Amino acid sequence: MPPKSATLAPSTPKELKDTLWKAADKLRGSMDASQYKDVVLGLVFLKYVSDAFEERREAIRAELAGENEDYIGETLEEVDEYTGSGVFWVAPTARWEYISTHAKGTQVSATADRQTVGDLIDAAMTHLGMDNPSLEGTLPRIYGRDNVDQRRLGELVDLLNSARFTGEGASKARDLLGEVYEYFLDKFAKAEGKRGGEFYTPPVLVRTLVEILEPKKGRVYDPCCGSGGMFVQAEKFLASHDEDPTNIAVYGQELNERTWRMAKMNLAIHGMDSRGLGARWGDTFARDIHPNLVADYVMANPPFNIKDWARQEDDARWTYGVPPVRNANYAWMQHILSKLSAQGEAAVVMANGTMASNTGGEGEIRKNMLKAGVVSAVVAMPTNLFRSVAIPVCVWFFANDKTAGSKGSIDRSHEVLFIDARESGHMIDRVERTLSDEDIDTIANTFRTWRGRDPAEGKYEDVPGFCKSATIDEIEQAGWAVTPGRFVGVPEAEEDEEPIDEKIDRLTKELTTALEESARLDAVVREQLGRLA
Repeated sequence: MPPKSATLAPSTPKELKDTLWKAADKLRGSMDASQYKDVVLGLVFLKYVSDAFEERREAIRAELAGENEDYIGETLEEVDEYTGSGVFWVAPTARWEYISTHAKGTQVSATADRQTVGDLIDAAMTHLGMDNPSLEGTLPRIYGRDNVDQRRLGELVDLLNSARFTGEGASKARDLLGEVYEYFLDKFAKAEGKRGGEFYTPPVLVRTLVEILEPKKGRVYDPCCGSGGMFVQAEKFLASHDEDPTNIAVYGQELNERTWRMAKMNLAIHGMDSRGLGARWGDTFARDIHPNLVADYVMANPPFNIKDWARQEDDARWTYGVPPVRNANYAWMQHILSKLSAQGEAAVVMANGTMASNTGGEGEIRKNMLKAGVVSAVVAMPTNLFRSVAIPVCVWFFANDKTAGSKGSIDRSHEVLFIDARESGHMIDRVERTLSDEDIDTIANTFRTWRGRDPAEGKYEDVPGFCKSATIDEIEQAGWAVTPGRFVGVPEAEEDEEPIDEKIDRLTKELTTALEESARLDAVVREQLGRLA
């Protein structure tokens, strides 16, 4: 029998990541990335739930030290003792010790058929969903399928015995699992290539959106929520500002079933109520599951340039014009605008083409949005933020009220802020770029100072080559295109204070020295070639 998880030392984030990625490799050869992603993430979640349960169980036992053993035994099986402490209830046959003891499956008996370890895990997932309402319909039940190698799955279970998500209380365990889960989402997105972007938005991009919007209280909505990264980053923003995470309520929708389940798990991991994601997955355009939602904040990274989408010309959401048949970009933006409260704000990641396209009436829709004053800012982001594709992206920021008030002390009703951040960030390898904390702070602080919003540092000024506050008249003169590069201009050249005579003398000496060194090396090379002749 494997050791109980309660006897193991708590794992560090690095140890867990290394262990769990090895676990993923156990299945890599037998199924593709999209399949083993679901298998591994579900199993990691099960391990965390069981570890947290066992830690709470030991704490209850310690609290009742000296009491009658029968009383202790009864108390240890009371559901409220766990759920009241923010811990999921785990039935006996769903606990990790039971699963790991039967990592090779169960044998046939007089009362039961043989079960594979996959069958046992599926049953455990069913029990967890039935016993914990927030997990109902969320957890994957795919482990007993024919395409899952049961021998390798058993080895994966054995490997996970060495990982532990507890040791410092439920909240620390949750933080640790959240970090590991996000690490895995990143790794799987990279493994899946282009398709990975469907469920995963780079955290630095999400952070930029959150730092500008600052969602501290109210309803937060994402109509294409992927694995829930926007919501998680909003919760982190609250935590970093010592705000109560329950100040926000999250609502979302996701088309892909497997991605929807990932999002539900992700929210559960971070202690967030996932009921706002609906009872099932679905197409936002075909059937909006939040038809009456009035959101304070909307953050989204919709799939770009969708050609086949559920379009109806008489849809009430098309306030600024009917989107074209073969592209849903402006449908997403108008859907999001339709959800905003009177003081609501939104941030939407979009393909760069949306900033200037006139195809299918998109230019007219853009003009109508600008004239209505709902566009607050457009930010051009650098290329390669998405590892799988080099396509450059932009972020549109919307606001129903840009007057001076609670959202900012400066009236920007007839202006739009343009930020050209294409040169921001740095490459972390050959194909992927990231933004530093300083890069994100620079972009966010530019918006805050422009809007007159605390905790802005300094006073807003146009910076050639980086930012410009343009009037609607200026935008009209540009043909209603909103490409930041058209407005911010070019950076001012650094002033050269070196006198021209001195510069010519210095450059002449440097060139002479370089020519002399070149001649010397030429002679050395010729001498060596002569010896070889």
